[in-house]
Amino acid sequence: MPKTNTNPRLSRRVFLAGAASAGAAAVGAAALPGAVPQPQSAAVTPAPPERGGGYRLSEHVKRYYKTTLV
Repeated sequence: MPKTNTNPRLSRRVFLAGAASAGAAAVGAAALPGAVPQPQSAAVTPAPPERGGGYRLSEHVKRYYKTTLV
């Protein structure tokens, strides 16, 4: 029969020590350069038109217009 820990203070200490270790490891991993890849921007903004303007009827704008119909 395995021995169970009946002392709640000891189990709290073990838990807090484990949490502190995990936190320290996360901080250490974040501090290393190149350890966490930086997200790449998926949306590339096109160059603005030469003669002004710049309004485009995108899917987002079309959805908005559909919500304003009465």
